[in-house]
Amino acid sequence: MTALGFTVPTPIQRETIPVLLSGVDVVGQAQTGTGKTLAFGLPLVERLARDSAKVQGVVLVPTRELADQVFSVLDFLATAAGLQAIALMGGRRLDQDFAKLAAQPQIIVGTPGRVIDHLERRTLDLSGVRVAVLDEADRMLDIGFEPDIRRILNRSPRNRQTALYSATIPTTIKTLIWRYMRDPQHVHTETERTIPLIRQRYYEVAERDKLDALMELFPEMRGRTLIFCNMKVTVDRLVRRLQSESVPAEAIHGDMDQRKRDRVMRRFRAGELQILVATNVAARGLDIEDVMHVVNFDAPQTAEDYIHRVGRTGRAGRDGSATIFVAEWDLETFESIRKAAGPALERGQLALYAS
Repeated sequence: MTALGFTVPTPIQRETIPVLLSGVDVVGQAQTGTGKTLAFGLPLVERLARDSAKVQGVVLVPTRELADQVFSVLDFLATAAGLQAIALMGGRRLDQDFAKLAAQPQIIVGTPGRVIDHLERRTLDLSGVRVAVLDEADRMLDIGFEPDIRRILNRSPRNRQTALYSATIPTTIKTLIWRYMRDPQHVHTETERTIPLIRQRYYEVAERDKLDALMELFPEMRGRTLIFCNMKVTVDRLVRRLQSESVPAEAIHGDMDQRKRDRVMRRFRAGELQILVATNVAARGLDIEDVMHVVNFDAPQTAEDYIHRVGRTGRAGRDGSATIFVAEWDLETFESIRKAAGPALERGQLALYAS
């Protein structure tokens, strides 16, 4: 852990690593950025056989970006343990996958769609799986991967060990747990519903005035800023309008070419790009250091989405801010958000509407 920059285990690591090492199934309720990858990665490499040429560990994640992040950690752990890990995800050439699979890796990190693709091509065999991990399970189900997850788990041995990590545990997740896990131990680290170090504010603003409100608040924002919109068309429209105002912003959403998405994310992580505008789906699973500000340009549709978005900032004890614009037709859904956030969510005033 020290080699990866960790010296003190996080709560989710402290609670789940001993349980997974004992062979028991685990349901871990924790958000992105809490150290989940090491929490399941360390026990995973410990429980696999170095002398086997079969795939023994499979880790499913919702997005390509998260697959890259998880793989970077597991590749390090696997190499140190004398194992081999590979990543399988869309947007990459299949012949590259074939070459990786031919090297007989013990660990697969992948998105469900690409894993299913290889199962159908018979280029991947999961009959030797000892450990299966579902990371950000609620997000995978939100994206529509539930049928793929079921098919993948059904193609692996019943006596495998299964670990499931999720920020929330809705009924669909409970059904997966009941059907595919064996007497799991539930670990719920106190993931804060409202994060004390995050300054949270909401602004009541007419839909037509949102851009003006955003431009008014920009002078207060320094460092990486993540702006959420609910639709891809809104993301593209907002980026064009910001760029026309000489604001350096880029978009990320599911319709973008993977190479462009990777390039934008590299620039954002490196600090070369200050403002990233994204949809919920595209940003799920992104674990980006030092995001200082989260702006809900479009109000999230559920309280859980708000908590998930806000959790992008204020990581590892750092300060951060979260802003939400509440337009005319957001008032009903906003009540559930305000209830979940509690008193930490304060009302802000815009000079735009000063009398």
